[in-house]
Amino acid sequence: MNNQYVRREIFCGNTCHELKRFWEREIGKQTYYRESEEYRLGRSALRKLREEWRQRMEAKLRLRNNPDEAEKRANMGRDLLASLAQEESKH
Repeated sequence: MNNQYVRREIFCGNTCHELKRFWEREIGKQTYYRESEEYRLGRSALRKLREEWRQRMEAKLRLRNNPDEAEKRANMGRDLLASLAQEESKH
């Protein structure tokens, strides 16, 4: 056996195991922090709010780019209000 490898084993005896344990602990900590942050973000309402705002902005852009659709929606709203008013007057 080559003396170079034997010396490395002797030198690295306890030190290698200590380094391995140190890095395993560091990796474990980082994994814990990452998982807890993902869990926290999953529970956060921010993602839901962003999605709602994105949908609102897309709807506004669609209405701006397609004025015919905006007019149809306005007419539908007026029709709905008129039908509700008629139902209330009947009762």
